[in-house]
Amino acid sequence: MAVVETASRVDIDRVLGEPDRGRKAAQLQHLAQQFRITVLDILHEKGTGHWGGAASAAELLVSLYFDALNVRPDEPLWADRDRLVVSKGHASCMLYTVLANRGFFPAGELSTFRQLNSRLQGHPCMHTTPGVDMSTGSLGHGASVALGMALSARVLRKIWWSYVLIGDGDLNEGQTWEAIMAAAKFKPPRLVALVDYNKVQLDGPSDEIMPMDPLADKLRAFRWNVAPAVYDGHSVADIFESFEWIRRQQDWPAAVIYKTHKGRGVSFMEDNAFWHGAVIDDASHATARAELLATLAELEAKL
Repeated sequence: MAVVETASRVDIDRVLGEPDRGRKAAQLQHLAQQFRITVLDILHEKGTGHWGGAASAAELLVSLYFDALNVRPDEPLWADRDRLVVSKGHASCMLYTVLANRGFFPAGELSTFRQLNSRLQGHPCMHTTPGVDMSTGSLGHGASVALGMALSARVLRKIWWSYVLIGDGDLNEGQTWEAIMAAAKFKPPRLVALVDYNKVQLDGPSDEIMPMDPLADKLRAFRWNVAPAVYDGHSVADIFESFEWIRRQQDWPAAVIYKTHKGRGVSFMEDNAFWHGAVIDDASHATARAELLATLAELEAKL
């Protein structure tokens, strides 16, 4: 079975050039689902990797790279690019799928995921993979790095945006909250935390491991500017609305919380900690793929 099922170049060009926001949201919704199938196939073929957190972040990563971020795929280290730190590094396979389809490296390279000498390691490495702004994997340091990037922009008098994608595990780490405190002190402009709040971790439900609610109130208590709504992290239209809120802000740092589901798109995998990193066997792959394809067909019918 081929493990790479990517969008055609024509599809990508059409999405990037789409001026109508509603239509672009629908196209990206379709693209995110298509990428889920790609990731599922890769993880099944390799017998390794993390499905749950990758599926959870699909719409957010697609919306960032195909709409919000000012980047140059043919010049990954462009000095004035927007920065994104994917602090939940276990979502690497989805990140790589998005980067490949955005043009940072050949899509055929996705089939080398987690192979010896591959540029696509199990967790993102900034020294090997084009488009990766920070090496991540050990949870907790992403917010600190994004803060440093935002402070650098201010010192250098640059206007790039510094985003950090944070998961539940990150929020359990003390370093994350140290960065949150420091960011509130220094207030660098255009620093944005995007919380992929799926409420499930490697070992079980987040509310059993270390409850974070009321998260929005906690972030406000730490003097962050928090979006007034919790957005649906699986609705590109909702994510677009959150991006509009972000662009209107003048009070930094800013944070947006997105309600998501670990293992999104597969009924028996959603919200189930077992599928954080379990091997996807043949039977599970066949059932999951059928569900994802059915949803893809529904989305395609709306285009």
